[in-house]
Amino acid sequence: MSVSADVSTPSVNLYCNETAGDALCSNNADGISEINSAYFPVDIDESYIDNILVSELHQMPETELIARFPDIPESGSAHQDTLNWMLKVHAYCRFRPETAYLSANYFHCFILSHTLQKGKGWPLQLLAVACLSVAAKLEETRVPSLLDIQTLEPRFLFKPSTVRRMELLVMGSLKWRLHIITPFSFLHYFIAKLSHLSPRSKNLILAHSSDLIISTCRVMNILAYTPSTIAAAAVLWVTDQSIGCPKLECFHNRMSKEMVRGCYNLIKQNTPQLSRGKALDATIPGKCLAKKCCSKDFKSSQDMSPSKC
Repeated sequence: MSVSADVSTPSVNLYCNETAGDALCSNNADGISEINSAYFPVDIDESYIDNILVSELHQMPETELIARFPDIPESGSAHQDTLNWMLKVHAYCRFRPETAYLSANYFHCFILSHTLQKGKGWPLQLLAVACLSVAAKLEETRVPSLLDIQTLEPRFLFKPSTVRRMELLVMGSLKWRLHIITPFSFLHYFIAKLSHLSPRSKNLILAHSSDLIISTCRVMNILAYTPSTIAAAAVLWVTDQSIGCPKLECFHNRMSKEMVRGCYNLIKQNTPQLSRGKALDATIPGKCLAKKCCSKDFKSSQDMSPSKC
């Protein structure tokens, strides 16, 4: 794959001057990421949720593209190794969860629409660096330089100019539609719908669901599901609820039970990687005990009327 043939714009400089140290955040005392300090409002803007539920449909890849994935050579071990490296760097830099989702989404969408050189590992690695860099620049306030982001023993090391050209190819492939809706746009809303839970329990569910969503970035077929579907399936999985339980109906009347069931089953099929009841070790230091902490709350709420959400 040539990254210089289609791009000849040296005046475009996407290089960031921050050092890697600036991108690191100190660990919290309890080992839980900052996303746990969430606030769940009583009054939620329903119109905003309605709008993004409609908008997310326009960002979905074509079904025939997703169906091509099993036939793509890059979908093997090299693909998974590259994704694992990207998520490790995401964790090392303590980027926002949205950054992980966006970078993996860019990565998968590029692979679906382009053919990379066979038998060489560097195109995948270069693509991963570019996707992670573009996502970080979109979501983060502090971003490591294009050299410093290539940490944790990457298989190849690329010059900043090479990465910048690849960034342009990625953004052009996405038609510069970089700011997309993610499952994290729905998590607070869905978790707030779970009544009879303490704020701490909801915060733990939020952290654990975020871990699970980041884990699903490794599964290509997750692209077949809308962000809201992924968020709903993740919350149900983390709280050990079935698809037919009243919780799903409380999330939103536009949620498709069949779509959520499909996403839920996809998570279930990948339990060796997306282990139920475990946080992604690379993302949040320490283990999140959401299921354990919330089990009593859910048992008590299940004894109440199903109409109460």
